[in-house]
Amino acid sequence: MTFSGFEKSDLINYPGLVASTVFTCGCNFRCPYCHNPEFVIQGSDETYFGEFYTEEEILTYLDKRRSFLDGLVISGGEPTLHKDLAPFMRKVKDMGFKIKLDTNGSRPEVLKDLISQNLLDYVAMDIKAPLEKYHILGFDDTEAIRKSIEVLHSSVDHEFRTTCPKSILDKEDFAKMAALIGPEDKWYLQPFNPKKTLDPSYGEESSYSSEELQSIIKDLGRENTFVR
Repeated sequence: MTFSGFEKSDLINYPGLVASTVFTCGCNFRCPYCHNPEFVIQGSDETYFGEFYTEEEILTYLDKRRSFLDGLVISGGEPTLHKDLAPFMRKVKDMGFKIKLDTNGSRPEVLKDLISQNLLDYVAMDIKAPLEKYHILGFDDTEAIRKSIEVLHSSVDHEFRTTCPKSILDKEDFAKMAALIGPEDKWYLQPFNPKKTLDPSYGEESSYSSEELQSIIKDLGRENTFVR
């Protein structure tokens, strides 16, 4: 397995732990406002031109940092697209690390399998928009999104998160997303950053501010929703 990005340690990506983060290449979504466009495209007609890291390089680094690191975050791109994800996770778990997965929720069967193998300790799933707007992001199988939410509800510690560009999300959409995930779920809303986007035209788009998101949360009356 190869990776298209590697952050060696931080205190942010895995709540409460010191962790490394690896990024897989390739995604089945095409969110125009994506802030990791270099990890999205992969293939003969959409080539990634960045630096690659091998599985051996990642595991060697982790092995040398066992006394310092608590876990590994696997992000992307979309990690669940990779058939060798589970074997890689098993090697990481056998070294004693906790694993957090970042996912768009498009492959509930993979999530369920990883959880059944006790390979996941924490999952952060994106709720991009109300289901009727997922087509804007290049993905139409909204039932898969529902199923992934159900899988997480029944099995593993998790959070949901939403990036908030105004051109995609109306204020009424936040109540629809809140109803989709449930009242007890941790849900993080984050402003959209236009500095780097998959669609360059989104560099001119505006975001809900932190203050506006706080107001939306207040109107929703949700205790477990936060601005990140």
